[in-house]
Amino acid sequence: MVRFLGWILLMGLLLPLGSPAQEAIRFTLSPEPVALALPVFVPLDFQSEPAEEGSVLLYEVTRRGEREIPCQVVTTPLSGIWFLAEPMGEKRTFEVRTRGIADQMVPPGAPPATGIPPVGGAGSTIGPAQAPSTGRGGVSLDITEQAITLLKRGSPVLSYNHAEVWPPEGVDPLFKRSGFIHPLWSPGGEVLTRIQPPDHYHHYGIWNPWTKTLVDGREIDFWNLYKGQGTVQYGGCLETVVGPLYAGFKVLQEHLWFGERNRAKTAMQEVWEVRVWNTPDEKVTLVDFISTLHTPLREGILLEAYRYGGGLGFRATEKWHKENCTVLTSEGKRREDADGTAARWCINEGESAVPQGRSGILFMSHPANRSHPEPMRVWPPDSNGGRGDLFFEFCPIRHTPWKLEPRKSYTLRYRMVIFDGTLSPGEAENYWSAFAAPPRVIGVE
Repeated sequence: MVRFLGWILLMGLLLPLGSPAQEAIRFTLSPEPVALALPVFVPLDFQSEPAEEGSVLLYEVTRRGEREIPCQVVTTPLSGIWFLAEPMGEKRTFEVRTRGIADQMVPPGAPPATGIPPVGGAGSTIGPAQAPSTGRGGVSLDITEQAITLLKRGSPVLSYNHAEVWPPEGVDPLFKRSGFIHPLWSPGGEVLTRIQPPDHYHHYGIWNPWTKTLVDGREIDFWNLYKGQGTVQYGGCLETVVGPLYAGFKVLQEHLWFGERNRAKTAMQEVWEVRVWNTPDEKVTLVDFISTLHTPLREGILLEAYRYGGGLGFRATEKWHKENCTVLTSEGKRREDADGTAARWCINEGESAVPQGRSGILFMSHPANRSHPEPMRVWPPDSNGGRGDLFFEFCPIRHTPWKLEPRKSYTLRYRMVIFDGTLSPGEAENYWSAFAAPPRVIGVE
């Protein structure tokens, strides 16, 4: 019996490849009514890495013949291939062929995937000696002493700041931190994030610290840095990837609390996995964001219920205010009434210098996330003294606390669709459906 499991993906199919008697695997995708090209993952049971680039080939097979489909191979911790499934309305058949793969297959009973596979080890640090990577097919990755930047067709999409960023001169140095995304650009080059605004120096573009937590019986705030109770910092690079379908990175972040004599101790270890997809639509950019939490604390850590904390937070550009930006959720809520409600997706958009005049981000929460549909924190139009700056956050502990136990992993998955112009509710629903319920494998030969 084929089992399914997955992420954004196909759930749990392990197809053995590589023996002389099995040089190809044919599978069929379900006829989901998807109107978009979307990433699909098919686990394949490789014994060893492909010997060279192009060792694994994917073809779509039809009555009229076959055509090669670009795919990207992953080998750890779960091996398989990614590809972009084009808009579908009928069953589609594909064939995976290999050359240069080890003859022996992994024996039955290999551990199945359980969502995002856990990542171990402290990873490597990033230094100036590491050179930029040029991607095939339009995505690439650039590393500097300050940041990892992901690009699509030569244009930057986002920068992850691994180096510490200090606040402006004269501001308390407690506000310094690393491990956040800024800038995040629209396809037309508009910067949509903001860091260290004078009203909230602890806001850092796209980031996700926790506000009210209990650590060894003490209340620790990782969000409000001025309290000096805790902070989040970059802890090492675990992986960088560049291929024909996506470019991305996997990094470790340390949630530190300050104990006796102000010594920093680790309360949580978090792995961020970020991917920019080489989708064909040049009007939008597709970004996946996955956060996996672990705690080394013997008694675990309690993330108390609060209106801010964790999930995925976004401080919008300083250009946006109550007169020129909007919010719309999957449940039809707007800035006036969205705060505290739950949603599958939320559109944040506003005035922009691009030719279309507007830009924005569609944030989507995966159905496997805690508290999905996910509660939100949305600043109302009268925020910041009536100016109406925009802050948005998916906040899984908004209404209920969350206890993280030691030796367990907890994963939150999000997808961002970054766009210029406008995005209709129908388009947003299509994107969310493709994220939440991709095509399934319904037959293997």
